[in-house]
Amino acid sequence: MPFALPVLYSFRRCPYAMRARLALVAAGQRCELREVVLRNKPAEMLAASPKGTVPVLIAQDESVLEQSLDVMLWALRRGDPLRWLQPGTGTLQDMLALVARCDDEFKSQLDRYKYPERHADGGETARERGSAFLRDLEARLSASPQLAASHATLADAAVMPFVRQFAMVDQAWFDSQPWPRLQAWLSSWIACELFERAMQKYEPWKPGEAGVDFPPPR
Repeated sequence: MPFALPVLYSFRRCPYAMRARLALVAAGQRCELREVVLRNKPAEMLAASPKGTVPVLIAQDESVLEQSLDVMLWALRRGDPLRWLQPGTGTLQDMLALVARCDDEFKSQLDRYKYPERHADGGETARERGSAFLRDLEARLSASPQLAASHATLADAAVMPFVRQFAMVDQAWFDSQPWPRLQAWLSSWIACELFERAMQKYEPWKPGEAGVDFPPPR
């Protein structure tokens, strides 16, 4: 039976779920949000997506989107009032290529930096390798206030949650680096209303109960 609204399984602190929620807020796309406890994943979510990671979006026609970038594109193609799919320079494919770099080379170093006890090449070694991507972002931001335009785009919203996580491992170290544009960019994102709405806290969803109407009102 089709849902009244798309259903989004999410976990607030997950950067992949974070980027999906940011796009839903930007698009003004309503959904029923079901906050997940990752150590106790709902059977309903696993039935829809056996991989067991968030986000998972079940559209009203019961099609399932299991990747965060797919959720972002789905939402923004339904409505894009902030022009997140319209870069000021380059193309959408160029933005997706930057996101792919984030998800592949940067995320692997982020994991090693954040959890050095799990990786022989973790800690400061991983931090330096991950910093190469951040230096590239700093250079991009010297040309425009956001990563692909003067306005925010999908590229910013997709990359920012991972830069935020990297910075939080050692905030004092991150703040001491010669990346003034990147630091200001990250701070402005964290302080903006859109991010605040995307990061609203919710109680974990319980089967049989209705989820939360998302995005929250301004």
